[in-house]
This record gives sequence, C-alpha cells and structure tokens, in this order.
Amino acid sequence: MAGSSMPRTGDHSILTAIGGTPLIRLGGIVPDGAAEVWVKLEGGNPTGSYKDRMALSVIRAALERGDIRQGDTLVEFTGGSTGMSLALVAGVLGLKFTAVFSDAFSHSKQQAMEAFGATVVVEHSDDGLITTALAERMRERAHDLAAQPGHHYVDQFGSPDVPPGYVPMGTEIATSLGGEFDVFCHGVGTGGALMGALDGMRAAGASPQVVALEPTQAPLLSEGRSGAHSVEGIAVFTDPPFLDRSRLDDVRAIDQDRAFDTCRRLACSEGVFAGASTGLNVAAAIELAEQLGSGHRVVTIACDTGLKYLGEQPYV
Repeated sequence: MAGSSMPRTGDHSILTAIGGTPLIRLGGIVPDGAAEVWVKLEGGNPTGSYKDRMALSVIRAALERGDIRQGDTLVEFTGGSTGMSLALVAGVLGLKFTAVFSDAFSHSKQQAMEAFGATVVVEHSDDGLITTALAERMRERAHDLAAQPGHHYVDQFGSPDVPPGYVPMGTEIATSLGGEFDVFCHGVGTGGALMGALDGMRAAGASPQVVALEPTQAPLLSEGRSGAHSVEGIAVFTDPPFLDRSRLDDVRAIDQDRAFDTCRRLACSEGVFAGASTGLNVAAAIELAEQLGSGHRVVTIACDTGLKYLGEQPYV
C-alpha cells in the first residue's frame, strides 16, 4: 500500500532497471583501417556501474537460500562501485550494508555509498595508492565486522553467485551483434565480469577470442609481479578468484597514463564519460582493432560512469 516501508521485491522496483544497457560503436578515436570497436555502456545501470548486476545476483540468491533475512547487515570491502551497488540492492530488499573502504579510492564513491544508506568504515592507505597489502587489510577488517551477530560477509571475491550476475551482459552483447565479433577484452579485478560475460556470449552462440587486461604498473597476470597503481577496480590480487586462465587467448598490459588519456578522449570526442578502468579497456580495444584491421570487431566494456571520478584520476 502507499507509504509502506516493506521492501519492493516485485516487478516494478528500481531493480528492474539493472541491465539492458546500450552497446555503441566508437567513431573518431578509432583509426582508419582498424577493426570496429564496440563498447557496452554499463554506466546506464542505477548506480552507474555494472556492479549492480553482481550485487543483485549475490543478494537475491542468498535471500532465496535463506542464508540472510530482512533486517540483517551485509559487509564487504570495496573500492566503492561494488559498495554502491550492494547498498542500493540491500536497501531495496530490506537489508543493511556496511562497507570497508579506503582513502585510496574516490571520495565521491564514499559519499555515494552513504547516500544509498551504507555505513562506511575507512582503512587508510599509504600515500593514496592501491596495493595488495591495502586490500588484505580491508579484507581482514571486513571479516572482523562480519563476525558480529546478524552480520554476513558478501564475499564478492569468492561467492559462486558473482559470475552468473554478469552472464546477461554477455548475452546482451552477443545478441546485439548477432554473435559476430572477433575479440572480447576486459580488465581483471576478480575475473567475475570477464568470465560471466564470456559464459553469456558463448551461450548465445558467440566464440570470441578473450584478452584479459591489466595496468603495466601492476602486471600480476603477465609477469606475476604486483605494483602500486591508480586504476580502481582491477589488478588487486595476484590470483583473481574467478579467472580461468585456460579460457584466455592473451593478457595485455596498458600503461595507466594511457588509460587516463583515453578516458579524456572518450569524453571529449565520443561523449562516453567513464572511469579509468574503461579507459584501459578502450585503449586495449583500439590497439587490438589496429592489429586486426577492417572487417573485424572488438568488444569491450565501459564499466561505470565518470561522475564517480570528478576530482580524481583521470579527471584531475
């Protein structure tokens, strides 16, 4: 009834707006003679990120199994995009959310999580840099908080419900292009988005080559070597939990400064306003497109909206 405080779990809540995002072809920033470059605009999701897909998958599955119940508190450590998504979905489905965050990430993301109703606990970084040591400290703090009664660890880095959340994204891409594209490239954080999207693509009849991406400052996959960098959301763990390396055709490292520059070019020339991980994705996609040449297609993801990064890299 009108004014009810019950969670909106039916077919008309904001959760129905998750997914179904546009797929566009880039124009002027792709050189003449290169393959087509197509980008899935995930900034069109309710919080401006494809993490909404994952959050809905994980929380809904846990509720259906009875692992959590309305009124419980979910806990996760996050660079912000996942935290926003979890806060939104948790609030709509009658749950609370606590995020373990860090000052290494965009402050605007903390503000957004709090706007969606999250409690944010901040773990301080060394000189504002993203490192594996920082991630481990954040993980430990999240585990400690989740041990409290009525609290539950979401486990975005281990839950089997993560990759299925991205399957529809891959299906949407393959359906839009009739299964006709040659390469799918994407940066690796947990590997969940890459593997889940690939599952969706293959289920829809597409068989692209798969290229995993990372910043040259942290070549975890290509060289097994960590390093500090400023591309939020990727290259955090030495062994991404959902990544199946046997399904990869290649791993490429892209310099973060090149990723930042590509972000700015995307905004100015294509009207695509996105974050640094998207810049890295598109920089790699253009590189691959130049190598493949005309008559081919490369697909990648615009992971989120650049509105989350105003005052931060790449928009400083």
